[in-house]
Amino acid sequence: MEAKLSISEVDITELMVAKRLLENPGLAAKITNFIGSPIEKGIDSLPKKWTDKLGDITTNSLLKAADAAIFTMKNKSAKKSSNRIHKTAVAVSGGVGGFFGFAALAIELPISTTIMLRSIADISREYGESVNSIETKMACLEVFALGGTSTSDDGTETGYFTIRALLGQSVSETSKFILEKGVVDEGAPLILRLVTKVAERFSIQISEKMAGQAIPFIGAAGGAIINTVFMDHFQDMAKGHFIVRKQERLYGQELVKACYKSIKV
Repeated sequence: MEAKLSISEVDITELMVAKRLLENPGLAAKITNFIGSPIEKGIDSLPKKWTDKLGDITTNSLLKAADAAIFTMKNKSAKKSSNRIHKTAVAVSGGVGGFFGFAALAIELPISTTIMLRSIADISREYGESVNSIETKMACLEVFALGGTSTSDDGTETGYFTIRALLGQSVSETSKFILEKGVVDEGAPLILRLVTKVAERFSIQISEKMAGQAIPFIGAAGGAIINTVFMDHFQDMAKGHFIVRKQERLYGQELVKACYKSIKV
């Protein structure tokens, strides 16, 4: 009788790291820790006209980022990701956004999102992914739907595997479409459907980033630092996500999922 496959102690330890990154804490908590002021104060300061438009701006930013970043990124040999370089780049865009305020969001966000997506793809390579793979490209987009606990969440649909399951069918259909067509058309309904689903959760993180920048004493310098916190947050999400995917390639999703759920953090 074949012995049941079990996860090694080394890989369990790595999964513990992944769960700590993916489940705790959310971006709002990280920004609050940085500025020393509850993020709800900033959320109350957000102009209603921008919060109403946030979904469209976020979806558009993700579409532009996907086209400019992962769909054109070439595979390289696995090495440690260039996290500091990407943080510096996104801090510059955050400084500009902080200086011009809400009016700059539609310009700054696509730039910041593209830089972050490049960083996420870079991290994916570090954990053994091939960015030439459609599956990896989709996994990079999934990262923007992750976010740990959030002041905007109601306690549902926040677990890592729950969110992946919610995106699962759209990811599968989009991957199949791209493989069959051989090209990426950002206007294709399947791609737009996936990006819209991701944007629904990503927009929560965007509103929290903007809320941090809306607090009066933040300004341009604070905007740059908050963007660095923002980048650091999604680099953590990417690291956790691609650790889990690496373990799934070794042991299968069901065993990894069971182990992940059994870990206390």
